[in-house]
Amino acid sequence: MSATTVLSIGNFDGVHLGHRALMERAAALAGPDGRVVVLSFDPHPISRLRPDHTPGLLTTFEQRRDLLLRAGADEVVKLSPDPDLLDLEPAEFIARIVKQYRPKALVEGWNFRFGHKRRGQVDMLRDLGAQHGFAVEVVEPVELSLNDQLLTTVSSTLVRWLIRHGRVADACRMLGRPYRIAGQVVSGAKRGRTIGYPTANLQTPNLLPAPGVYAGLAFTPADDNEQRTRPSWPAAINIGSRPTFDAGEVSCEAHLIGFNGPLDSYGWTLEIDLLAYLRDEVRFDSPETLVHQIQADTCRAAEAVRRDTAPRPACLPDGPDTTGRRPSGPPNDRNTSRGCTVG
Repeated sequence: MSATTVLSIGNFDGVHLGHRALMERAAALAGPDGRVVVLSFDPHPISRLRPDHTPGLLTTFEQRRDLLLRAGADEVVKLSPDPDLLDLEPAEFIARIVKQYRPKALVEGWNFRFGHKRRGQVDMLRDLGAQHGFAVEVVEPVELSLNDQLLTTVSSTLVRWLIRHGRVADACRMLGRPYRIAGQVVSGAKRGRTIGYPTANLQTPNLLPAPGVYAGLAFTPADDNEQRTRPSWPAAINIGSRPTFDAGEVSCEAHLIGFNGPLDSYGWTLEIDLLAYLRDEVRFDSPETLVHQIQADTCRAAEAVRRDTAPRPACLPDGPDTTGRRPSGPPNDRNTSRGCTVG
């Protein structure tokens, strides 16, 4: 490895603004002729140490690698949290890393921990850097205000909490982009097509938000290999157990507005950027009442996507809730669009 290699070690799930700050500092230290190499644990070490406490997945390793490369990394290496690695004492862990990569510097966050039982801390890392000949740069945490004006520190843990509570706009603030879920389209109950609103049933490893209806932008595969941009479609997404039909299991169903692809095609990849929380999931008295609400949801979802004028969707500002229905999500993260009359 070149002496101009700069390393950053961690999980990097979500690749939020704090992670991007690490990449920015690492790239500055590496200089135009150096390399930024990220060592990313996958799966999360907690999945090995305390499986029942495994955190929800914000990004798959493939998503994470793509985001880190776009943030400034030159290479992203997967670290498997095997026992032989997790059992290394802090000094042994760093010695192994130094032997393989010979870094000029390590760039980490203030709360970086390493080695067996997370015994290694930043001060120990500095001491080890002096012994092995690498510098240690500690990047201060990134703080920002949420929609309720609460000033908080950006972290993957908080992003997960926000998503679990339906606060996708606040999650977007912390990520610096919309939260994306991706996976394969699988066969479902096919009820949507019988009421005029066919849906794509998404099977995804990504953490799903709180049950409810969301506005988003869906990306379908390119029509051919030469197509540079993938087709995108405004979407109304339902997360939940479909209580009107007593479905029971939680699912993710997306109605792609304007999409006219085949209804019985499965196994293709669908990606959805979640832009706005529209309403909570409720049980309707009849399928007819549900259809009327879906019409309103579809209209509002389309408008929510139209409100964003950037080339790629950005975090949407809060708007008034005009449905008369009080969402189960936190009141300061509704991000509903203005109502629209449905005939």
